[in-house]
Amino acid sequence: MSNLNLNAKKCTPCQGGIDPLGVEDANALLMAVPGWDLIDDSTKIKRTFKFSNFMQALSFTQKVGELCELEGHHPDITVGWGYARVVFQTHKINGLHENDFIMAAKVNAMAG
Repeated sequence: MSNLNLNAKKCTPCQGGIDPLGVEDANALLMAVPGWDLIDDSTKIKRTFKFSNFMQALSFTQKVGELCELEGHHPDITVGWGYARVVFQTHKINGLHENDFIMAAKVNAMAG
């Protein structure tokens, strides 16, 4: 499984019917997306971004939403005062797919 240059890749439509990534493959891809953690028995990845106020966090979530809409791959986002939490999972397979890591890399690049 190649994890090189995830930020340059595009999400590919997942129609389901495939197995989610195993823990070993998920851990290998996780190394390419600093700050993200495997959660829920390695079926999701999560990162919490810190901000100095609510409006910065809200602005960030808007940008993440726009990026995800363009890619057709949508996270669960929680926003509050000083933070935004982003969780990716490929719902059709109830687990992780390379697309989740592609999006994590793109969100990291956007966050700077």
